[in-house]
Amino acid sequence: MAVKIARQPNKIALLGAPTSAAAMSAGHEGAPAALRAAGIVERLREVGYEVTDLGDDPVQLYQPDDESPRARNLPRVIASLEALKPRVEQATKSGALPLILGGDCSIALATTAGLRRYYRNVSMIYFDRDADVNTPATTLSGCLDGMVVSHLTGRGAAEMVRFWGEPPLIREPDLDLFGTDRFDPAEEELLRTSPLRHHFASEIHRMGATAAAEAALVRLRGDNHQFVLHFDVDAIPEFEATNYPGSGGLNFEEVSEALKVFAKQKQMAAFEVTAYNPKKDPDGSGAKRVVDLIVEVLKTRLEVLKAAAENSPSDPASTKKEKAAVPETETPGHADPEIAAGLEVPEAPEIAVPPVVPGEAWSADSLDEGPDGESAIAEEADESNS
Repeated sequence: MAVKIARQPNKIALLGAPTSAAAMSAGHEGAPAALRAAGIVERLREVGYEVTDLGDDPVQLYQPDDESPRARNLPRVIASLEALKPRVEQATKSGALPLILGGDCSIALATTAGLRRYYRNVSMIYFDRDADVNTPATTLSGCLDGMVVSHLTGRGAAEMVRFWGEPPLIREPDLDLFGTDRFDPAEEELLRTSPLRHHFASEIHRMGATAAAEAALVRLRGDNHQFVLHFDVDAIPEFEATNYPGSGGLNFEEVSEALKVFAKQKQMAAFEVTAYNPKKDPDGSGAKRVVDLIVEVLKTRLEVLKAAAENSPSDPASTKKEKAAVPETETPGHADPEIAAGLEVPEAPEIAVPPVVPGEAWSADSLDEGPDGESAIAEEADESNS
């Protein structure tokens, strides 16, 4: 079978990831259903999107796990990732924008892995009040939700790191912690020496949300490389319908403004919304607030991309000129030059995921040793292959 990805900016593939397995309490698993009930599908259609609802993965619930105090509920978390990854692949292959409703933040691994079937490297804007850079060696709780960034970048619990056959899923310099203002002591220590990019809440206040968001994109080459926009709703100020609400941080205007800057980039390859807990939202007002925000952000995206398409050169001679200006040694767009040229190529083989062995031990020495980080960053696909 052959694959040719033609990105369609007016289409959204909605996926539900009802999991609370990586959290420290149940509740997140109800987010996809609650956000649908709040009208997210209908609202997106009203602003001009064609929305295909691909339904939900099997529910994975948080359960107490005193037998693994440094990495709780690993089998359930891995099960949620294995369910979501092929569905992100399906949505990506369709050309629609995957919009993933979580669930806890661990879904970022499955989203990135699904995209990497078609794109060699994937960057990420990790828009979250927390840094999530703990590991089993540093955690105080064993909560895997607080280790997501470490797992993405090749550190942490072995089973999570091995979810992608050739870790890391994302190189540290290709991930930006955005809006963060809560850190454990071990996280603060790590961030002093880590090559992870970051725009903490205090810096965003100083720079302004638009300038900070644009700077984050430049650092990640978000004007050229595909990226995931990960959004944890606890970044919304005074938002109570989440497990760890907080004061301070960004104000609502800053959150909205930054999200719009990120979302209007044509290289945004997936958008995931995490950590809404309907159990903490009895009147549904929190769900409505999340839906209002996401729809407004994606409405801006559609308007910007439509305007760009209308203003793009349609003269064949002009198009030929632009193509001739690209050096032969470069591959515009996709990691595979044949896909970039619009040719059909064999579909990439599935990457085998090692089975999770119950009770598998981890080693702090081996897990905390970071990846080389010296590999070249390749160009990735955008809608130029449509």
